[in-house]
Amino acid sequence: MVKAGLVGIGSMGRNHARVLAEIGALAGVADADQNALRDIERRFGVPTHTDYRTLLASDIEAVVVATPTETHMQIALDAIAEGKHVLVEKPIAKTLDDSSKIIKAAERAGVVMAVGMIERHNPVVRFAKGALEDKRFGKLVSLSSKRVSSFPARIRDVGVVLDLGIHDLDVMRYLNGSEPRSVFALGGTMGGSKFEDHANILVDFESGAKGYCEINWLTPMKVRRLSMTCTSNFVELDYMNQVAHISSSEFVDIDMGNLYQAPLEFDIRTVNLKKQEPLKNELNDFLGAVGKGITPLVTGKDALESMRLALAALESLKSKKKVELASFGG
Repeated sequence: MVKAGLVGIGSMGRNHARVLAEIGALAGVADADQNALRDIERRFGVPTHTDYRTLLASDIEAVVVATPTETHMQIALDAIAEGKHVLVEKPIAKTLDDSSKIIKAAERAGVVMAVGMIERHNPVVRFAKGALEDKRFGKLVSLSSKRVSSFPARIRDVGVVLDLGIHDLDVMRYLNGSEPRSVFALGGTMGGSKFEDHANILVDFESGAKGYCEINWLTPMKVRRLSMTCTSNFVELDYMNQVAHISSSEFVDIDMGNLYQAPLEFDIRTVNLKKQEPLKNELNDFLGAVGKGITPLVTGKDALESMRLALAALESLKSKKKVELASFGG
């Protein structure tokens, strides 16, 4: 098993620590909060560091960066300079330029770089990708996602687009297998937060498919769903319960004089997938890529394009105009 270190033990970092310990890979943790470090040491019995650079100087082979976004670039660059393989939580860094610096540094150093786009590792997304590639649903026409919840106390440095929306934008790119041409977004701030707390995003993909994302921190319940309209089926994916509902219908024996009661036959199938923790899948994918010298599911370049789309959506939200991806952030 690859020895991995963790930098940052906030909300997401604590989950990384738990999963890395469960799979036997956790070899050290760094954070400025000494009380949090004492809890980690008590729970997992691993070395802890108040300075992440001493963690990087230890005999770990890989590091997970789960600190606030604005700190990602420096920590990742320092890790790469030490020859460590890196998984960076999304978004990669604060800007496209900073993200590109990390990606290029990893390429020059010959280390594996992965990005924590966790929904790619959800069993329902894996199922949908396989079915689309096998053309079991027909051609993809459109995708519609809803990712809403109440405001999370853990968020301080980004708005809802980069925290929530980037997941669905990334999954839509992945399922389409094509890049976006343009994006248009509306949204703003209603809950008094520093950044946008709600947005509705429309995406036009090169494949011809259209995407729609509804995201907010204003809904007093948590919803994580994606639906796909395809030429043969309508498919609903439930991220949290890891269930797929696949529907189709056809008219039978139509009486043109009584269309009010037109007979319609429905076929609805439910696929309950084997429950798996997406974070564990993500970390196993990263560590497997390190151990086997292969490409992780979500590379730096791949995640950069999802970040470009999310930032273009923010630009559209600000300008209230459609943004063409070909001319954005080049």
